[in-house]
Amino acid sequence: MQLVRRGERGSVVSDIRSKLGVLGLLPLESGDPELFDDACDRAVRHFQQQRGLTVDGVVGEQTYRALDEARWSLGDRTLYHHINHPFVGDDVAELQSRLHELGFDAGRVDGIFGPRTEAALHDFQRNVGVPPDATFGPATRRAIEQLRRTVTGGQPARLREHEALHRNGNRLSGKAIIIDPGHGGDDVGWGNGPLTEATVVYDVAARLRGLLAASGALPCLTRGPDGWFSDRDRAAFANAAEGDLLISLHCDGTEGSSMANGVATYYFGAGPGRTSAMGERLAELVQREIVTRTDLLDCRTHGKSWDLLRLTRMPAVRVELGYLTNTRDAEWLAESAFRHYLADSIFVAVQRLYLPEDRDPAVGQLTLSTRTSSSLQAV
Repeated sequence: MQLVRRGERGSVVSDIRSKLGVLGLLPLESGDPELFDDACDRAVRHFQQQRGLTVDGVVGEQTYRALDEARWSLGDRTLYHHINHPFVGDDVAELQSRLHELGFDAGRVDGIFGPRTEAALHDFQRNVGVPPDATFGPATRRAIEQLRRTVTGGQPARLREHEALHRNGNRLSGKAIIIDPGHGGDDVGWGNGPLTEATVVYDVAARLRGLLAASGALPCLTRGPDGWFSDRDRAAFANAAEGDLLISLHCDGTEGSSMANGVATYYFGAGPGRTSAMGERLAELVQREIVTRTDLLDCRTHGKSWDLLRLTRMPAVRVELGYLTNTRDAEWLAESAFRHYLADSIFVAVQRLYLPEDRDPAVGQLTLSTRTSSSLQAV
Protein backbone atom coordinates (compact mmCIF):
# COMPACT_ATOMS: atom_id res chain seq x y z
CA MET A 1 0.00 0.00 0.00
CA GLN A 2 1.00 3.65 -0.27
CA LEU A 3 2.80 5.29 2.63
CA VAL A 4 0.53 7.67 4.50
CA ARG A 5 1.99 10.41 6.71
CA ARG A 6 1.32 13.77 8.31
CA GLY A 7 -0.16 16.39 5.96
CA GLU A 8 -1.93 13.92 3.66
CA ARG A 9 -5.68 13.59 3.34
CA GLY A 10 -8.27 11.28 1.83
CA SER A 11 -10.35 8.18 2.48
CA VAL A 12 -7.34 6.13 3.59
CA VAL A 13 -6.59 8.72 6.28
CA SER A 14 -10.23 8.60 7.34
CA ASP A 15 -9.96 4.83 7.74
CA ILE A 16 -6.75 5.17 9.78
CA ARG A 17 -8.34 7.78 12.05
CA SER A 18 -11.35 5.53 12.54
CA LYS A 19 -9.18 2.58 13.58
CA LEU A 20 -7.21 4.78 16.00
CA GLY A 21 -10.49 6.06 17.43
CA VAL A 22 -11.81 2.56 18.07
CA LEU A 23 -8.59 1.80 19.95
CA GLY A 24 -9.03 4.91 22.10
CA LEU A 25 -5.91 6.58 20.77
CA LEU A 26 -7.65 9.42 18.91
CA PRO A 27 -11.02 11.06 19.75
CA LEU A 28 -13.46 9.97 17.06
CA GLU A 29 -15.02 13.42 16.60
CA SER A 30 -11.81 15.47 16.71
CA GLY A 31 -10.25 17.33 13.80
CA ASP A 32 -10.80 16.97 10.07
CA PRO A 33 -11.82 13.30 9.54
CA GLU A 34 -9.79 13.07 6.30
CA LEU A 35 -6.63 14.94 7.42
CA PHE A 36 -3.51 13.27 8.80
CA ASP A 37 -2.84 16.07 11.31
CA ASP A 38 -0.48 16.39 14.29
CA ALA A 39 -2.90 14.57 16.61
CA CYS A 40 -3.14 11.67 14.18
CA ASP A 41 0.64 11.58 13.87
CA ARG A 42 1.03 11.36 17.66
CA ALA A 43 -1.60 8.62 17.86
CA VAL A 44 0.12 6.58 15.14
CA ARG A 45 3.49 6.90 16.89
CA HIS A 46 1.90 5.86 20.19
CA PHE A 47 0.37 2.81 18.52
CA GLN A 48 3.65 1.88 16.82
CA GLN A 49 5.45 2.09 20.16
CA GLN A 50 2.85 -0.15 21.81
CA ARG A 51 3.02 -2.78 19.08
CA GLY A 52 6.79 -3.04 18.62
CA LEU A 53 6.83 -1.36 15.21
CA THR A 54 9.25 1.22 13.85
CA VAL A 55 8.15 4.50 15.42
CA ASP A 56 8.13 6.96 12.53
CA GLY A 57 4.52 8.17 12.35
CA VAL A 58 4.20 6.72 8.84
CA VAL A 59 1.45 4.21 8.11
CA GLY A 60 2.82 1.58 5.75
CA GLU A 61 1.86 -2.04 5.21
CA GLN A 62 2.95 -3.34 8.64
CA THR A 63 1.40 -0.50 10.66
CA TYR A 64 -1.87 -0.68 8.72
CA ARG A 65 -1.99 -4.45 9.16
CA ALA A 66 -1.34 -4.07 12.90
CA LEU A 67 -4.15 -1.51 13.18
CA ASP A 68 -6.50 -4.00 11.56
CA GLU A 69 -5.38 -6.83 13.86
CA ALA A 70 -5.84 -4.71 16.99
CA ARG A 71 -9.56 -4.24 16.42
CA TRP A 72 -10.44 -7.88 17.16
CA SER A 73 -11.45 -9.08 20.65
CA LEU A 74 -11.87 -12.73 21.60
CA GLY A 75 -15.36 -13.83 20.62
CA ASP A 76 -15.84 -11.28 17.82
CA ARG A 77 -15.47 -13.98 15.16
CA THR A 78 -15.19 -17.72 14.71
CA LEU A 79 -11.55 -18.84 14.60
CA TYR A 80 -10.02 -21.90 12.95
CA HIS A 81 -6.87 -22.90 11.11
CA HIS A 82 -6.93 -21.74 7.49
CA ILE A 83 -3.75 -22.87 5.74
CA ASN A 84 -3.58 -20.21 3.02
CA HIS A 85 -5.11 -17.28 4.93
CA PRO A 86 -4.63 -17.78 8.68
CA PHE A 87 -6.63 -15.70 11.12
CA VAL A 88 -4.41 -12.98 12.61
CA GLY A 89 -5.34 -10.56 15.36
CA ASP A 90 -5.50 -9.68 19.02
CA ASP A 91 -8.32 -12.19 19.50
CA VAL A 92 -5.99 -15.00 18.37
CA ALA A 93 -3.27 -13.76 20.76
CA GLU A 94 -5.81 -13.76 23.61
CA LEU A 95 -6.88 -17.31 22.73
CA GLN A 96 -3.25 -18.45 22.67
CA SER A 97 -2.64 -16.87 26.08
CA ARG A 98 -5.75 -18.48 27.59
CA LEU A 99 -4.80 -21.90 26.24
CA HIS A 100 -1.30 -21.58 27.72
CA GLU A 101 -2.75 -20.60 31.09
CA LEU A 102 -4.95 -23.69 31.01
CA GLY A 103 -2.00 -25.96 30.30
CA PHE A 104 -2.23 -26.37 26.51
CA ASP A 105 0.73 -25.57 24.29
CA ALA A 106 -0.42 -23.10 21.61
CA GLY A 107 3.10 -22.10 20.60
CA ARG A 108 4.38 -18.55 20.69
CA VAL A 109 1.76 -15.93 21.55
CA ASP A 110 2.06 -14.14 18.22
CA GLY A 111 -1.59 -13.61 17.22
CA ILE A 112 -1.36 -16.03 14.28
CA PHE A 113 -3.73 -19.03 14.26
CA GLY A 114 -1.36 -21.75 13.06
CA PRO A 115 -1.05 -25.54 13.43
CA ARG A 116 0.11 -25.44 17.06
CA THR A 117 -2.80 -23.23 18.08
CA GLU A 118 -5.14 -25.58 16.23
CA ALA A 119 -3.69 -28.63 18.03
CA ALA A 120 -3.90 -26.93 21.43
CA LEU A 121 -7.51 -25.90 20.83
CA HIS A 122 -8.39 -29.45 19.75
CA ASP A 123 -6.80 -30.87 22.92
CA PHE A 124 -8.65 -28.33 25.07
CA GLN A 125 -11.99 -29.20 23.49
CA ARG A 126 -11.38 -32.92 23.92
CA ASN A 127 -10.53 -32.44 27.59
CA VAL A 128 -13.58 -30.32 28.45
CA GLY A 129 -16.16 -32.29 26.46
CA VAL A 130 -16.71 -29.80 23.63
CA PRO A 131 -16.92 -31.26 20.10
CA PRO A 132 -13.21 -31.38 19.09
CA ASP A 133 -13.43 -29.57 15.75
CA ALA A 134 -10.50 -27.19 16.52
CA THR A 135 -12.84 -24.26 15.86
CA PHE A 136 -13.28 -21.46 18.36
CA GLY A 137 -17.00 -20.80 18.33
CA PRO A 138 -19.71 -20.04 20.94
CA ALA A 139 -19.53 -23.40 22.74
CA THR A 140 -15.75 -23.32 23.05
CA ARG A 141 -15.86 -19.69 24.14
CA ARG A 142 -18.26 -20.53 26.97
CA ALA A 143 -16.07 -23.45 28.06
CA ILE A 144 -12.86 -21.40 28.09
CA GLU A 145 -14.48 -18.53 30.00
CA GLN A 146 -15.78 -20.88 32.69
CA LEU A 147 -12.37 -22.28 33.52
CA ARG A 148 -9.78 -20.68 35.73
CA ARG A 149 -6.07 -20.68 35.16
CA THR A 150 -4.50 -24.04 36.11
CA VAL A 151 -0.81 -23.31 35.40
CA THR A 152 0.76 -21.12 38.07
CA GLY A 153 4.22 -20.09 39.24
CA GLY A 154 5.55 -18.61 36.00
CA GLN A 155 4.80 -17.79 32.38
CA PRO A 156 3.84 -21.06 30.66
CA ALA A 157 4.71 -19.92 27.12
CA ARG A 158 8.15 -18.79 28.30
CA LEU A 159 8.77 -22.09 30.11
CA ARG A 160 7.75 -24.13 27.07
CA GLU A 161 9.99 -22.13 24.74
CA HIS A 162 12.92 -22.62 27.11
CA GLU A 163 12.27 -26.36 27.27
CA ALA A 164 11.98 -26.68 23.48
CA LEU A 165 15.34 -24.94 23.02
CA HIS A 166 17.15 -27.35 25.34
CA ARG A 167 15.25 -30.51 24.44
CA ASN A 168 18.10 -31.82 22.28
CA GLY A 169 20.81 -31.12 24.83
CA ASN A 170 23.23 -28.31 25.69
CA ARG A 171 25.34 -28.64 22.57
CA LEU A 172 25.74 -26.79 19.33
CA SER A 173 26.44 -30.01 17.48
CA GLY A 174 23.57 -30.80 15.15
CA LYS A 175 21.72 -27.52 15.74
CA ALA A 176 20.34 -25.87 12.59
CA ILE A 177 21.32 -22.18 12.77
CA ILE A 178 19.83 -19.95 10.09
CA ILE A 179 22.00 -16.90 9.31
CA ASP A 180 20.25 -14.12 7.44
CA PRO A 181 22.46 -11.47 5.78
CA GLY A 182 20.07 -8.57 5.21
CA HIS A 183 19.37 -6.92 1.85
CA GLY A 184 21.27 -8.27 -1.21
CA GLY A 185 20.96 -8.06 -4.97
CA ASP A 186 19.98 -4.56 -6.10
CA ASP A 187 19.05 -3.68 -2.51
CA VAL A 188 22.41 -2.72 -0.98
CA GLY A 189 20.93 -1.10 2.14
CA TRP A 190 22.85 1.73 3.80
CA GLY A 191 26.17 2.79 2.34
CA ASN A 192 29.27 4.88 2.92
CA GLY A 193 31.27 5.35 -0.26
CA PRO A 194 32.08 1.90 -1.67
CA LEU A 195 31.08 0.25 1.63
CA THR A 196 27.55 -1.18 1.54
CA GLU A 197 25.40 -2.84 4.16
CA ALA A 198 24.69 -5.88 1.97
CA THR A 199 28.41 -6.58 1.52
CA VAL A 200 29.36 -6.05 5.17
CA VAL A 201 26.65 -8.30 6.61
CA TYR A 202 27.28 -11.06 4.06
CA ASP A 203 30.95 -11.11 5.03
CA VAL A 204 30.10 -11.32 8.76
CA ALA A 205 27.53 -14.03 7.99
CA ALA A 206 30.09 -16.09 6.08
CA ARG A 207 32.55 -15.83 8.98
CA LEU A 208 29.86 -16.81 11.47
CA ARG A 209 28.89 -19.76 9.29
CA GLY A 210 32.49 -20.99 9.39
CA LEU A 211 32.70 -20.75 13.18
CA LEU A 212 29.39 -22.55 13.66
CA ALA A 213 30.25 -25.30 11.16
CA ALA A 214 33.57 -25.94 12.94
CA SER A 215 31.62 -26.41 16.19
CA GLY A 216 29.46 -29.15 14.67
CA ALA A 217 26.40 -26.97 14.11
CA LEU A 218 24.49 -26.92 10.81
CA PRO A 219 24.56 -23.27 9.66
CA CYS A 220 22.63 -22.15 6.61
CA LEU A 221 22.49 -18.74 4.90
CA THR A 222 19.20 -17.35 3.61
CA ARG A 223 20.86 -15.85 0.52
CA GLY A 224 24.01 -15.94 -1.58
CA PRO A 225 26.35 -13.01 -2.25
CA ASP A 226 23.97 -11.47 -4.80
CA GLY A 227 20.57 -12.83 -3.77
CA TRP A 228 17.58 -10.99 -2.34
CA PHE A 229 14.36 -12.18 -0.70
CA SER A 230 11.59 -10.50 1.27
CA ASP A 231 11.46 -10.89 5.05
CA ARG A 232 8.41 -13.13 4.67
CA ASP A 233 10.31 -15.37 2.24
CA ARG A 234 13.28 -15.53 4.60
CA ALA A 235 11.00 -16.50 7.50
CA ALA A 236 9.36 -19.19 5.35
CA PHE A 237 12.79 -20.54 4.40
CA ALA A 238 13.86 -20.72 8.07
CA ASN A 239 10.63 -22.48 9.04
CA ALA A 240 10.91 -24.98 6.18
CA ALA A 241 14.49 -25.72 7.22
CA GLU A 242 13.25 -26.33 10.78
CA GLY A 243 15.94 -24.04 12.15
CA ASP A 244 16.71 -23.99 15.86
CA LEU A 245 17.70 -20.30 15.75
CA LEU A 246 17.68 -17.43 13.28
CA ILE A 247 20.20 -14.59 13.35
CA SER A 248 19.56 -11.70 10.96
CA LEU A 249 22.44 -9.29 10.32
CA HIS A 250 22.07 -5.64 9.31
CA CYS A 251 23.82 -2.29 9.59
CA ASP A 252 21.94 0.87 10.55
CA GLY A 253 22.02 4.41 9.24
CA THR A 254 20.38 7.82 9.49
CA GLU A 255 19.59 10.47 6.92
CA GLY A 256 20.84 14.01 7.45
CA SER A 257 23.05 13.23 10.46
CA SER A 258 26.23 11.27 11.08
CA MET A 259 25.98 11.40 14.88
CA ALA A 260 24.01 8.20 15.50
CA ASN A 261 26.24 5.21 16.22
CA GLY A 262 26.35 1.89 18.04
CA VAL A 263 24.98 -1.66 18.04
CA ALA A 264 21.43 -2.76 18.87
CA THR A 265 19.77 -6.18 18.88
CA TYR A 266 16.07 -6.90 18.36
CA TYR A 267 13.80 -9.85 19.22
CA PHE A 268 10.09 -10.58 18.78
CA GLY A 269 8.06 -8.47 21.19
CA ALA A 270 4.64 -7.01 20.45
CA GLY A 271 3.51 -5.95 23.91
CA PRO A 272 2.91 -7.58 27.31
CA GLY A 273 2.70 -11.37 27.06
CA ARG A 274 3.60 -11.38 23.37
CA THR A 275 7.34 -11.96 23.46
CA SER A 276 9.77 -14.66 22.36
CA ALA A 277 11.45 -15.46 25.68
CA MET A 278 14.44 -17.23 24.17
CA GLY A 279 14.69 -14.66 21.39
CA GLU A 280 14.96 -12.01 24.09
CA ARG A 281 17.58 -14.08 25.90
CA LEU A 282 19.64 -14.53 22.71
CA ALA A 283 19.38 -10.80 21.96
CA GLU A 284 20.72 -9.97 25.41
CA LEU A 285 23.64 -12.39 24.97
CA VAL A 286 24.53 -11.11 21.48
CA GLN A 287 24.36 -7.49 22.62
CA ARG A 288 26.47 -8.18 25.71
CA GLU A 289 29.19 -10.03 23.79
CA ILE A 290 29.50 -7.45 21.00
CA VAL A 291 29.61 -4.50 23.41
CA THR A 292 32.22 -6.26 25.56
CA ARG A 293 34.47 -7.28 22.65
CA THR A 294 34.27 -4.05 20.62
CA ASP A 295 34.04 -0.32 21.29
CA LEU A 296 30.61 -0.01 19.69
CA LEU A 297 28.13 2.05 21.71
CA ASP A 298 25.54 -0.08 23.56
CA CYS A 299 22.15 0.80 22.06
CA ARG A 300 20.58 -2.09 24.02
CA THR A 301 18.00 -4.71 23.05
CA HIS A 302 14.43 -4.03 21.97
CA GLY A 303 11.28 -6.02 21.25
CA LYS A 304 9.85 -5.55 17.76
CA SER A 305 7.05 -7.19 15.80
CA TRP A 306 8.77 -7.00 12.40
CA ASP A 307 7.77 -9.77 10.01
CA LEU A 308 11.04 -11.71 10.16
CA LEU A 309 10.95 -11.86 13.96
CA ARG A 310 7.24 -12.61 14.19
CA LEU A 311 6.81 -15.19 11.44
CA THR A 312 9.74 -17.43 12.35
CA ARG A 313 8.81 -20.36 14.58
CA MET A 314 12.23 -20.47 16.26
CA PRO A 315 13.94 -17.87 18.49
CA ALA A 316 15.11 -15.09 16.17
CA VAL A 317 17.13 -11.89 16.54
CA ARG A 318 18.09 -9.03 14.27
CA VAL A 319 21.46 -7.42 14.96
CA GLU A 320 22.26 -3.90 13.76
CA LEU A 321 26.07 -4.07 13.69
CA GLY A 322 26.76 -0.32 13.68
CA TYR A 323 25.88 2.79 11.68
CA LEU A 324 27.38 3.06 8.21
CA THR A 325 26.45 6.76 8.23
CA ASN A 326 28.77 7.30 11.22
CA THR A 327 32.42 7.81 10.31
CA ARG A 328 33.88 5.82 13.21
CA ASP A 329 31.47 2.88 12.92
CA ALA A 330 31.99 2.75 9.16
CA GLU A 331 35.79 2.71 9.53
CA TRP A 332 35.55 -0.23 11.92
CA LEU A 333 33.06 -2.13 9.75
CA ALA A 334 35.40 -1.76 6.79
CA GLU A 335 38.11 -3.71 8.64
CA SER A 336 38.33 -7.47 8.16
CA ALA A 337 39.55 -8.02 11.74
CA PHE A 338 36.62 -6.07 13.18
CA ARG A 339 34.12 -8.14 11.21
CA HIS A 340 35.72 -11.26 12.65
CA TYR A 341 35.30 -9.83 16.17
CA LEU A 342 31.60 -9.41 15.39
CA ALA A 343 31.27 -12.98 14.12
CA ASP A 344 33.16 -14.29 17.17
CA SER A 345 30.88 -12.33 19.50
CA ILE A 346 27.71 -13.73 17.96
CA PHE A 347 29.17 -17.24 17.94
CA VAL A 348 29.98 -17.08 21.66
CA ALA A 349 26.49 -15.70 22.37
CA VAL A 350 24.94 -18.71 20.63
CA GLN A 351 27.14 -21.00 22.71
CA ARG A 352 26.00 -19.29 25.89
CA LEU A 353 22.35 -19.68 24.93
CA TYR A 354 22.66 -23.46 25.21
CA LEU A 355 24.50 -23.38 28.53
CA PRO A 356 22.42 -23.97 31.68
CA GLU A 357 22.20 -20.68 33.57
CA ASP A 358 24.19 -22.07 36.50
CA ARG A 359 27.06 -22.87 34.09
CA ASP A 360 27.08 -19.55 32.24
CA PRO A 361 30.51 -18.00 33.00
CA ALA A 362 31.23 -14.31 33.19
CA VAL A 363 31.73 -12.37 29.96
CA GLY A 364 35.14 -13.03 28.48
CA GLN A 365 35.56 -16.39 30.19
CA LEU A 366 34.03 -18.59 27.51
CA THR A 367 36.84 -19.88 25.30
CA LEU A 368 36.66 -19.54 21.55
CA SER A 369 38.45 -22.91 21.30
CA THR A 370 35.06 -24.52 21.87
CA ARG A 371 34.15 -23.67 18.32
CA THR A 372 36.08 -26.77 17.26
CA SER A 373 34.27 -28.94 19.80
CA SER A 374 30.69 -30.09 20.11
CA SER A 375 30.82 -29.56 23.86
CA LEU A 376 30.71 -26.26 25.72
CA GLN A 377 33.43 -25.37 28.18
CA ALA A 378 34.41 -22.44 30.36
CA VAL A 379 37.85 -21.46 31.57
